[in-house]
Amino acid sequence: METIVGTDCEQARLLLEKGEVVAIPTETVYGLAANGLNESAVLKIFEAKGRPLNNPLILHFISKEAIQPFIIDFPPVLDKLATHFWPGPLTLLLEKSNLVPELITSGLDRVGVRVPSQTLVQELLQSLSFPLAAPSANLYGMISPTQATHVNNQLKGKIPYILDGGPCEDGIESTIIGLENEQVIVYRLGGISLEQISIVIGYIPQLKNHIENQPLTSGMVKHHYAPNTPFAYLESDFVFEEDKKDGFILLKDNRPEIPITQKYILSKTGDFKEAAQKLYAAMHHMDQKCFTRLYIEKFEEIGLGISMNDRLNRATKKFEE
Repeated sequence: METIVGTDCEQARLLLEKGEVVAIPTETVYGLAANGLNESAVLKIFEAKGRPLNNPLILHFISKEAIQPFIIDFPPVLDKLATHFWPGPLTLLLEKSNLVPELITSGLDRVGVRVPSQTLVQELLQSLSFPLAAPSANLYGMISPTQATHVNNQLKGKIPYILDGGPCEDGIESTIIGLENEQVIVYRLGGISLEQISIVIGYIPQLKNHIENQPLTSGMVKHHYAPNTPFAYLESDFVFEEDKKDGFILLKDNRPEIPITQKYILSKTGDFKEAAQKLYAAMHHMDQKCFTRLYIEKFEEIGLGISMNDRLNRATKKFEE
């Protein structure tokens, strides 16, 4: 299969209406999209990614109003969060209606829904009569893509079209939230921090982002977001050795002893928003450099640092066992 990279929303629309899969840009990461109401099309997402069928997908809509037919209820506190953060990097887990195929939710009662803010995907959604099911547009368990080239490197020959919207603005997946016993629960850390959520709801929500068997939603599995190169945290007492071909991803350039050819600086000023936007791009870039090992600094556990550490914990875990 030939994979075309372009900026033509009309071509993307025609392919999606024919039941094909298309990689799409969002403000978080690139998604691998299909008609969320067409199970044959949705199966192509799982096949292209190598994603297990027990891992639910998120549905993307043009507006909050467009979601209503696909859910049973919109609890007031979640409605409040939607009003505050949509369009944007927030996914809500809501009780699904019969319009949502079982394949989307892996047979579970709740469906993840969100309204993305990226201009090109909004244009595409506006032209469609159905929501888009869209997990990240990468091979299962690998680094999420934040540029069209990242998608092409992993899925070339597996999908017909990549809609190129440029680099993703946020660069980290959406925060996934639901309700249990009338309390807000965070199932996946993401582009909206716990602190931001607490300002809206009046308390710090409980974090429940690990599972044993059946994931409740995307991003809950133990090993995820990983490069091919062995990947580990950079400890504070680490001593750089010139004769080792290691690569380093640093928040700021605080390791002058490491040659510039062996390091990637996420933000000269140490800004977490800039670091989150560049994190996956840095991992993709360094993974292609044929280093023996990659090291990354752990972020301070505040704001987006918590979300980024969540991704890195899952990425490094693959190489600890």
